[in-house]
Amino acid sequence: MNERAPLRLGTRRSLMAMTQSGLVGDALSQRTGHAVELVGVTTEGDVSRALLAQIGGTGVFVNALRDRLLAGEVDFAVHSLKDLPTAPAEGIALAAIPRRDDPRDALCGPAKLADLPRGARVGTGSPRRVAQLKALRPDLEVVPIRGNADTRLRKVSSGELDAVVLAYAGLRRIGRLDEVAQVFDPDEMLPAPGQGALAVECRADREDLRELLAAVDDPATRRAVTAERTVLAVLEAGCSAPVGAYAAEVDQKLHLTASVVAHDGSRQIRLSASGSPERAEELGRELAARLLDRGADQVMGERDIEPR
Repeated sequence: MNERAPLRLGTRRSLMAMTQSGLVGDALSQRTGHAVELVGVTTEGDVSRALLAQIGGTGVFVNALRDRLLAGEVDFAVHSLKDLPTAPAEGIALAAIPRRDDPRDALCGPAKLADLPRGARVGTGSPRRVAQLKALRPDLEVVPIRGNADTRLRKVSSGELDAVVLAYAGLRRIGRLDEVAQVFDPDEMLPAPGQGALAVECRADREDLRELLAAVDDPATRRAVTAERTVLAVLEAGCSAPVGAYAAEVDQKLHLTASVVAHDGSRQIRLSASGSPERAEELGRELAARLLDRGADQVMGERDIEPR
């Protein structure tokens, strides 16, 4: 390790955020020899108890970190990619997307979904999960919840809820896989666009830093999440929309599936497309256009729950 000052990595202060930022920092140090120190930042999404849609939805976990970047208080920042708005931010570069972890959703509780009692109370902060849970089990009472993973899991252990749905990748990062009763195959529940992946951002004018951070970029992951997030962008939807998307490269082709589900689970449009991995953005645009042709905007507008 050389003598230069450590790079300052801005991160939210939650256990999950600090853990995943530490993983990125360690990988960068191993590959470049640069020391990295974590700088905790409190975001609006961390301090507000309101549902996310009420305080701005997409971006509430991101904006404070971006402000620190632009002010030069940190050198780079790590986010959960699914929290990142799809529109580019002025002065900010998406310098790296490390190799993706497992993108699937997990049910945490005493039993699999099919074995929960009729009318079971299942907690989630995601309208996408609400809609897909309702499609799988219309009898469920789906309860909107906030808080970190530990807070949500305690609602099950205390008996307040019968189960909660969380991202499998996050549970693995904080060592809580023992809580998982079921991991949903994407055929059952499509993940959020970008779920399981991390985003590394820095100032767009820091060419030296952008080159350095490229050491932890994974091109295959970047292509897959580009296709997924393009669907979201074309649908003009954010984290408060019931949109799922998942892409993966198989046999030198990128396979993309996306769905839009009515909030009560009563209607679903689910389509797939395949093409060259180099056409990831175009593939996303084409699939989103097909979803809109099938009435995706009407399905997204059918609400019967309070958004997160």
